[in-house]
Amino acid sequence: MTRIDKYLWFVRLFKTRAKASEACGKGRVMVENTPVKASRAVVIGDTIQIKRPPVVYTFRVLDVPPTRIGAKLVEQFLQNITSPDQLELIEAIRIDRQNQRARGFGRPTKRERRDLEAFFGEQQLYFVDENDGWE
Repeated sequence: MTRIDKYLWFVRLFKTRAKASEACGKGRVMVENTPVKASRAVVIGDTIQIKRPPVVYTFRVLDVPPTRIGAKLVEQFLQNITSPDQLELIEAIRIDRQNQRARGFGRPTKRERRDLEAFFGEQQLYFVDENDGWE
């Protein structure tokens, strides 16, 4: 029998055992829809849900490895049964992150502003309202 925090670390769902244990303590790890403590034993056939807002991942335990395993071997010990709507949410989040503004766009940096002024010369780059009350 293996503790669930160890199992989650063994199959590379968490980078460290401490993070797996912390997730259990915060109620983000559930077995058969019941929040579990880090010390709960893992049994073959268990269904594990992991909440990583806004997505809930679901896995089925196929076997329990004796130690931490390589990424290529994870499929022998764990089956990803996350629902299609959750997978669509993951894809939507990934696409949204690609559409976010990259650094350096928007307001120009000091260097970019100087380059723009050099390119356009004496031409005014900014809108100035003559009646704004500032002198």
